[in-house]
Amino acid sequence: MKRITVKVGSNVLAREDGTLDVTRMSAIVDQVVALNRRGIEVVLVSSGAVASGRSELRIPADRLDSVSARQLFSAVGQAKLMNRYFDFFRSNGSACGQVLTTKEFFTTRSHYRNQKRCMDVMLANGVVPIVNENDTISITELMFTDNDELSGLVAEMMDADMLIILSNVDGIFDGDPAKPGARVIREIKPEDNDFSMCVTRGKSQFGRGGMITKCNIARRIASGGIPVVIANGKREDILLHLIDNPAETLCTRFIPEEKPDSGKRVFARREIVITESAENELRSGHPRSLNAADVLRCSGEFFRDELVRIVNGQGENIGCGKILCSAAELSSWLENAPEEMHPVVHYDYLFLD
Repeated sequence: MKRITVKVGSNVLAREDGTLDVTRMSAIVDQVVALNRRGIEVVLVSSGAVASGRSELRIPADRLDSVSARQLFSAVGQAKLMNRYFDFFRSNGSACGQVLTTKEFFTTRSHYRNQKRCMDVMLANGVVPIVNENDTISITELMFTDNDELSGLVAEMMDADMLIILSNVDGIFDGDPAKPGARVIREIKPEDNDFSMCVTRGKSQFGRGGMITKCNIARRIASGGIPVVIANGKREDILLHLIDNPAETLCTRFIPEEKPDSGKRVFARREIVITESAENELRSGHPRSLNAADVLRCSGEFFRDELVRIVNGQGENIGCGKILCSAAELSSWLENAPEEMHPVVHYDYLFLD
């Protein structure tokens, strides 16, 4: 294993009163440094900026609207958070750097390549990238679902060997974790489809997402060949245990599908899979465009105005078309609002076999 992406959730870094748990931050940094010294590169996707800023300013909740509050708290909190990380890494004889991004940066090839190039040069020079959404300029319509979604995109972009999502629970349970007898599901295979009923739909105390979001992201990333682990970031040396003793460490592992080589990943799997009803209408000669409600899933890396393959649920080729969104945008729509009519391929640029 040469490179991993680690996502640290707000509930790992924040105490119950919302203040930063600096002891936990220091422990995570110690583990990242230890992995670096073994030759394992780590890209750290860290939440905690908004919670950090909120605890610093302590402004009454009714004084600001939600967008203004998020911008203010993140502006102050990101500086505080990075200052802590900087000091912890420096005390270990290491260096870290800040990478702030937005969903828009994953929708155009130039932005995508620029941020990848930035993190590549950081890693090549022994600097740990600490990635977070730039909440000071993000607005609701263009925000990531949460940092779980961001960490998945970063893992794909950086071609990570593993994505580790650290939360405040041990993994996916087979029932309500608050009730006696609930156990952690240790493995979820690509063909497993019945575990979602076990997942609680509540959101975390300080973050935007919940376990449903984590599961959806994990399944999508694993389908692209990257193994995903959901584990408890508050357990001592959890990262080291996950690497050194994976079979004995309590967590949920999403088993990946076979990972294609890089060339096939970029080109052969650049496709969208459409519904049976959409396929029938297209094959009947009825002129129509495709929207997000017509799409079951997508795969591969693509950006706006690029050509993608259009296939049915059995993998049979239907044609190709010029895509009106990026893979990141389409994946987000399918996970959060699949019934909405976001345009995907216009009829004028749709070519059937």
